[in-house]
Amino acid sequence: MTHSTTPTYVPEVGKEPGRPVPPSAPGVKTRGPAARRLRDWLGAFVFTVPALVLFGLLVLVPMGYAFYISFFDWGGFGPLSDFEGLGNYTRLLKDPVFLGDLSRGGLLIGLSIVLQLPFALAMAVLLNQKLRGRAVYRMLFFAPYILSEVITGVLFGMIFAPGDGLADKVLDAVGLSTLGGDWFAGQDTVLPTLFLVMTWKYFGFHMMLYLAGLQGIPAELHEAARIDGAGTWQRFRHITLPLLAPTIRISAFLSVIFSVQLFDLVWVITSGGPDHASETMAISMVQYGFKRYQMGYASAISVAMFLISLVFALAYQRFVLRRDTEGAITTMRANR
Repeated sequence: MTHSTTPTYVPEVGKEPGRPVPPSAPGVKTRGPAARRLRDWLGAFVFTVPALVLFGLLVLVPMGYAFYISFFDWGGFGPLSDFEGLGNYTRLLKDPVFLGDLSRGGLLIGLSIVLQLPFALAMAVLLNQKLRGRAVYRMLFFAPYILSEVITGVLFGMIFAPGDGLADKVLDAVGLSTLGGDWFAGQDTVLPTLFLVMTWKYFGFHMMLYLAGLQGIPAELHEAARIDGAGTWQRFRHITLPLLAPTIRISAFLSVIFSVQLFDLVWVITSGGPDHASETMAISMVQYGFKRYQMGYASAISVAMFLISLVFALAYQRFVLRRDTEGAITTMRANR
């Protein structure tokens, strides 16, 4: 009597009936979830070590050293000997230049939130429509953001040159010569003119963010609202704005951080002048550190900039981005 050596196929729960269950090879152990998780963590660690080392050497170490020398009255040469303690920080609270930097930074932030971002949103909504040649318009409006700040500063320095600049010549040609003037050379006109340049330079970046968010809104929602009789403004207010709110919040956050850390564009155009009228915290840091050789005080300014950005980022994430981040974390955990 012969016995069949054909393997039997035993259906398992959740498996398709009749499909063979491959036998485990003798002597081979199947890795458990803990082993696989450990292997994944080790792989991630190996790949992130170079980035962590570079981040530590190029970011964390300089930050720590700047924080350390902010407690000294040091000119940048020789050993650190004159310990000041919190003297540089108390000086910040009394320095009219630094306090003016804070007020000018707050003004630029307010103008960016109130004027620049709504303008970028309006252009994004317009270019999201079915317009002829809209790809060309998108490219033209985004192109200024690609230019470096140095090129932008030199370009607008020539455009707004008093008397000989393109802006004054255009105003003269249309009979509005009285509107021209000092531009970057006047204390009352330098900040508005600088904000105009900033808007030209950066609004395309925010416009592209809004365009990406608008294209993620299902068209069926607008179609259903249109069928129900909703007008253009009603659809924008009750559909577009709520669904675009996470993108708007991120755009506002980036706008504030850019304004706090603004340096190169202002440095090329005005270097903070005239008479500190366009100076920012970053400009003051460079002026004190590399022109007046007060590295300790300049380091205190850099620490103040870092703390302002950090506190704002944490508070913004805690109170404004909380719902967005919680939704992302929930989705990530559900997909595991």
